[in-house]
Amino acid sequence: MDEIIKHIQKFISLNNDEAEIVLSYFKTETFKKKQLLLQENQTCNKQYFIIKGCVRFYINNTKGIEQTLQFGIENWWITDYLSFQYQTPSHFNIQAIEKLETLSIDRTSFEELLERFPKLEKYFRLVIQKSFGASQVRIHYLFTMSAEERFHHMNNMFPEFIQRVPQYMLASYLDFSPEFMSKIRAGKV
Repeated sequence: MDEIIKHIQKFISLNNDEAEIVLSYFKTETFKKKQLLLQENQTCNKQYFIIKGCVRFYINNTKGIEQTLQFGIENWWITDYLSFQYQTPSHFNIQAIEKLETLSIDRTSFEELLERFPKLEKYFRLVIQKSFGASQVRIHYLFTMSAEERFHHMNNMFPEFIQRVPQYMLASYLDFSPEFMSKIRAGKV
């Protein structure tokens, strides 16, 4: 649980008493490999801070093919922000890629936490801005880089994902087929 406090303190300060109270709002949850944290059409009622493991955020496209939109690893947050905020059915799935340990906070507890510690509004705003910015950059790369350039960029910037994530999920995230991924990795492109 210290990891979440360290993460929060990168953005705002908390004294020991505040940190202890903040932690009381979170619950430890573990998930098996391939287990869903959120399924399409469910209302998202939790935000997850990843302690250990890797997750993916994905959709099933109109052809029934899974399209990975985002990954999450240690010290990252994952949720469907719109479903969480507006309590509407989600269009997304969140799945554990590896055995996963998280700290979760439900919507009611989240609102109570922000009411009690308004300075946490800044922390969560910065987390959301960082996440949104990363999504914008990903969209930029999808429209401006070739498939091979996207792979090499990902390999250079985030080599831990190349090692941890199954190839078909990585190919989906980079918007190309697993077969094309095999050709790139083999140097045949």
